[in-house]
This record gives sequence, structure tokens and C-alpha cells, in this order.
Amino acid sequence: MPQKGRLAIEEKVRIVEDYLAGKIGFRKTCEEKGIGQTTLKIWIRLYKTRGVEGLTPTSTARKYSAELKETAIREYLAGEESLEGLCRKYDITHSQIVRKWIKKYNHHEGFTKPTSGGEIHMVKGRATTLDERIEIVSDCIANGKDYAAMTEKYRVSYPQIYNWVHKYETSGVDGLIDKRGKRKLSDEMTEIDRLRAENRLLQAENKRKEMEIEILKKVQEVERRRS
Repeated sequence: MPQKGRLAIEEKVRIVEDYLAGKIGFRKTCEEKGIGQTTLKIWIRLYKTRGVEGLTPTSTARKYSAELKETAIREYLAGEESLEGLCRKYDITHSQIVRKWIKKYNHHEGFTKPTSGGEIHMVKGRATTLDERIEIVSDCIANGKDYAAMTEKYRVSYPQIYNWVHKYETSGVDGLIDKRGKRKLSDEMTEIDRLRAENRLLQAENKRKEMEIEILKKVQEVERRRS
């Protein structure tokens, strides 16, 4: 008969171990125990990665770093991993957790690095002027596209900065102009303004290239010392 209510930890462990030992099939387990297929899949994954602890309820939510969240979101949006694939890869408890991260991302909220307290704080997107976007993109490119650092420095969201850099790289300065409604007028540029902006961004790109060359030289020097 199907089980009603919440199962004890010992029962969850026995169900998963019986399935993994081949004593009972997946569908039959779900039918006999009244467990949803998605739920059983999660139990199996958590047991494999965390052991009995994975099936034990906790009073505190599991914490994930800003870098892990950003990586998971990028991989999902790029079609590189499914939600379940990300859970397996990064030991994320439930796919709904990743869905929440993506929802925040789509609402132009970004993740900052943990504070000394170890918690992750969100930075919401905000309205910006064209001059601000040019400054932020220039700074970001010049510093090796450190989006997290730019998020903290300028208090704009990670997705905003990422999108601005991408638009600049594909459409030049025009990609940074906001063409929506009233902002279109404030974002209009004279030819001189455009040349100044392009020069500023070009200098940033040159600085980034110089940094890459310096890093390459250091790597080559280390390799020479080892050989």
C-alpha cells in the first residue's frame, strides 16, 4: 500500500538501498511506496552524493557560492546542462533552487561574492546613463571582464554588465545606447562624443590585451624554470 505522510529517514534509506541493490524496480518502488518519480530520483541522487546525510532534513538551507550560481546559470542558458544535470554536477539539492536563481537573473538581479558572514547578497539592476554604461564596460574590459568585481564597484547587476559588454562586442558603442522611449533622447550622441567613447573603449581593450601578454610571459617564465 502507498505510504501516507512524511517517511522516516530510515524508510527513505531502505527504499533507496533496495532500489540500488536491484531488489525492486524504479516504477514499482514509486507505485508501492506512493512516491513521485521525481522525488525518488532526487533521493537516489542525494544518497549517492551525500550518503544518509542527503536524506536527512536540516533546519538550515544549504549555501552556494556566487561563482557557482553564476556558472550554473550560464551553463543552463547556453544549453550545456539541464536542470537535473546541474544538480548532479554541482551537488545542488533540488532543481527548483536553480529555477529560482534563473528567475532572479532574468529580473536583472546579480550575485555578489559572500560577505564575511558567508551569506550571498543580491544586487538589483538599476537605471543607468550612457556615460555610466561606457565607463562600466570600459572598466570591465580593462580588468579582464571581472563581472563580479564590477557588480560590487558600480552597484549594478551581473546580468546588466554581462549584457552591456556583449552588446558592445557585437554592435560597438551603438549597442550601449538605450533605444527605449525617453531614454533615447538622453542617449543620443554627437559624432565627437561617439569618437571619444570609441577611443575610451579601445584603450580598455588594449589594456586588457597588455594584461594577457604579461600573464602569458609569466606563464612562459615559470615553464622555463621548471624545464
